[in-house]
Amino acid sequence: MRTPLFRPALAAALTLGVLTGCAGTDEPAGPASISSAPAPAPATGGAPTGSAGRELAVVVAGGRVSGDTGRIVLALGEHVTITVTSDAADEAHLHGYDAEAELTPGTPATLEVDAAIPGVFELELHGSGTVLLTLQVE
Repeated sequence: MRTPLFRPALAAALTLGVLTGCAGTDEPAGPASISSAPAPAPATGGAPTGSAGRELAVVVAGGRVSGDTGRIVLALGEHVTITVTSDAADEAHLHGYDAEAELTPGTPATLEVDAAIPGVFELELHGSGTVLLTLQVE
């Protein structure tokens, strides 16, 4: 039986769609199922925390970002808790998951999500436009 030629092209288009991630949309992730398998060790930043998921911490001081920054690789379905502490009032927003946290100077704020959408998503400060980290969900 002959395979139609459009199947490889369709597979490539679907793969490209998955890799482009957020593309400026902020649709909610919806419920996610979490596997009972332990999370893989992170490729960059953060520390695995067993069945509780991954915990990340970011500090913004004097306009500089430190802590778990850069690209953080998460397994699909993995739970992540991100704590952001800033010396200025702002709003942290995780694109694609519509998760937000108001930042009060010197007070840690927490965002928690289940990584249910594959792709690449930025966590940024809305007021300053500063990118804190990028989540890559595979």
